[in-house]
Amino acid sequence: MALDKSSAETPIAHAAPAAAGRKSIWIDLENSPHVPFFHPIIGELQKDYRIIVTARDCFQVCGLADLFHMAYLRIGRHYGKHFLNKFAGLLIRSLQILPVAFREKPDLAVNHGSRSQLLVCSFLNIPSLLIMDYEHAIKLVNPTWLMMPEVIPAGSVHFDAGRIIHYPGIKEDVYVPSFRPDPAIMKELKLSPESLIVTVRPPATEAHYHNPDGEKLFVDVINFLAPAKAVMVVLPRNDRQKDFVNRTWPELCARGTVRIPDHVVDGLNLIWHSDLVISGGGTINREAAALGVPVYSIFRGRLGALDRYLSETGRLVLITGNSDFKKIALAKRDRSADSRQGTEALKKILETIRTIVNGKQQQDFLC
Repeated sequence: MALDKSSAETPIAHAAPAAAGRKSIWIDLENSPHVPFFHPIIGELQKDYRIIVTARDCFQVCGLADLFHMAYLRIGRHYGKHFLNKFAGLLIRSLQILPVAFREKPDLAVNHGSRSQLLVCSFLNIPSLLIMDYEHAIKLVNPTWLMMPEVIPAGSVHFDAGRIIHYPGIKEDVYVPSFRPDPAIMKELKLSPESLIVTVRPPATEAHYHNPDGEKLFVDVINFLAPAKAVMVVLPRNDRQKDFVNRTWPELCARGTVRIPDHVVDGLNLIWHSDLVISGGGTINREAAALGVPVYSIFRGRLGALDRYLSETGRLVLITGNSDFKKIALAKRDRSADSRQGTEALKKILETIRTIVNGKQQQDFLC
C-alpha cells in the first residue's frame, strides 16, 4: 500500500463535471490493495475521462484512499467471514451501489475483484473489466473482459480465452516504480536504524481461500522472531487480529518488540525500511518482491501461478512449516540497490482501458 507523495497531493475526483460527450469510467475499491493499484491508473485516466470511484468501508480501504487524497463515495462494509454473511453482504452492497451505476451510466466499470460491481454490471448490462492476479479466486459473475499477468496461463481460468488480455510483470509493478522512500516513517514508528526491522502481516482469515494452517504459522513466526532481538511491525487486517496479537504477546507488545501502528501507514514505505517481510497475504509479499526486499510467504491457501513464478525466480521464499524457518535470513539488508521494474504493466492496462472505452475492435489489444 504505497503513497507517492509527489503525485498524491492532487485530489482525484469521483464524478467531476465534464464536457458534453466525455466518457466515464467507474472504479470500485473493495479491498486495501486496490487503492495503491488504481491510484496511478486513475491519475492518468482522469485526464481524458470522467472517473467515478466507490469504496467499501473495510480493511482500511477508506483510510488508504484518504491517505492518497482520493475523492470517493463510501458505500458498504464487510459482513463477516462466514459464507452466508459474505453472500448477504454481496447482495446488500450490490443494492447500495446500484443507484450510483444507474445514475452515472458509466461506459466501463473496472475492478480488481469487486463481486458487487460485477453483479451490478451484469444486471444493468454495463461493460466491465476484471483485473486479477490470483486464478483461484471465486467469480460469481463473469466480466465482459478479464485481464491478468502474463505468467498466469489463459487456460487456468474458466473464461472465454478470446476475452482475456495479459499484461507484463505483476500488478505491483503498476505503482512501485513511482514510489519514493520517506525516512520519516522511522521516527513515526519509533524505529531505530540499528534494529533488525521485520514487517509481519497475518493471513487473511476472512478470505474464501483461507487455510487455518496459516494462523498457526503466524503464531510460530512471532515466537521464532522474539528471541532474535528483532523489532516486529505487525500489520493486522482488522481489530480482531489486533486484539489477538495484544492478548497473545502482551510482554512483547509492552517492551516494543511487537509494534502495531495506531494509524494507517504507507505500506510500501514501511516495507522499504524493513530488513525483511513475512506475510500470509499476497499483495504485501509481491510489493516486497517488487522492491527487492527479502520476503517470506506463510500463505497456506492454494498457491497461485504468480507466487509460484516469484518463488522459482528467487524473489520470494515459501514457508510451509516450522522446518522452513531455517530459510529465513535474519540480517540487515543493503538498501542501496534498486531492483524495481519498468512501467510496462501500467502502460498496458491504460492502453487496454482506453481501447475498450473508445470502442475499438477487440483484436486491436488482445494478446
